[in-house]
Amino acid sequence: MDDHAYDHTGHDDLPRLPFDRKDPLDVPAMYRTLQTGEPVTRVRTATGDVAWLVSGYEEARQAFADRHLGRSAPDPDRAARISNSALIGGPMGDIETEKTRHERMRRMLTPAFSARRMAALAPHVQNLVDGLLDRMAEGPRPTDLRQALSLPLPVLVICELLGVPYGDREHFRALADAMTDLADRERSAAALAELGEYTRKIIVAKRDNPAGDVFSDLAALDAPDEEIAALSAGLLFAGHETTVNRIDYGTLLLLANPAQRDALVADPSLVGSAVEEILRVAAPSNHGMPRYAHEDVTVGGKAIRRGEAVVISTTAANRDARVFAEPDRFDISRGLDEPHLAFGYAARYCIGASLARIELRAVFGTLFQRFPTLALAVPAEELVQRENSLTGGFERIPVTW
Repeated sequence: MDDHAYDHTGHDDLPRLPFDRKDPLDVPAMYRTLQTGEPVTRVRTATGDVAWLVSGYEEARQAFADRHLGRSAPDPDRAARISNSALIGGPMGDIETEKTRHERMRRMLTPAFSARRMAALAPHVQNLVDGLLDRMAEGPRPTDLRQALSLPLPVLVICELLGVPYGDREHFRALADAMTDLADRERSAAALAELGEYTRKIIVAKRDNPAGDVFSDLAALDAPDEEIAALSAGLLFAGHETTVNRIDYGTLLLLANPAQRDALVADPSLVGSAVEEILRVAAPSNHGMPRYAHEDVTVGGKAIRRGEAVVISTTAANRDARVFAEPDRFDISRGLDEPHLAFGYAARYCIGASLARIELRAVFGTLFQRFPTLALAVPAEELVQRENSLTGGFERIPVTW
């Protein structure tokens, strides 16, 4: 094999990830520079390795759809790392079995997240939102929106859907936070393993006492316990973590754009398009999605060698001026001729997208109707970002009304 595929040196002039950004509601200016000239370009990652960064919209769709780009690497021990996260910092899985396992995973999970099951869940999600907002209205002001709404809603929903005890939320939330640690790889890896063991015990218990939940469905599958446990841990984590930040960011975007907020309050039918615009614009994480070339491939006209790392930035792609007019303008009535990539694309499209949309529509169809005078209780520049977290976001969102 040509050592060039793993050449991590000799590129001292490369842009380095993650790029600086002045405003957490925006994306780094470097992305716009690269999109204009080199939507696929070499960069140096946070760990000092070299990878290809895909920041353009069409190029990102091409990368997502390319079957020769995967999460596993031909030579994982020598593969470039994106960060110190055990979750998506480097290669995962086996190159020989990744495609088969991914297809089997989607087959196993598709019924659990079917359109019919999600539609049936929508009224219950709305009831949960109403209850959380009732408690928020009765509580003290200011309050932390993250603790009052953004965190408990997705956690409640995913616990009920999967069949995880809500009383365990502090435990698995602590593990989720540790898993996203970008600075401490051992802490991240230990939390990932512990969450897998936690879900394995639940799966084993479901075999003796099945219920009408997703983990019971998974427990009945003819597959190794460790595979089901890993899949279950991934569902528990991904099923709530990103939605938490999207609620926070959607609220901040609407507060920062009062004309858009007022339009939504005046016309609740805009909630669907408002949610899509929040998904397009919100950029809680400044980190892309890693892939590795299983064979030599071409993305955006650039030749990527077998074994090389690729980072797909969906947040940058969603602000591509070649696709979205005035891409940095937040406009809840924007008609998207091309869909955003917040949930990925093609075979890598997020299987939980419908669930996230249901939760976000319930939140943003209700929050400003109930609290039309909702406002930040601190200046926006004083919000503390979760700098060392893979999923980003803020520590707290103090609000009043």
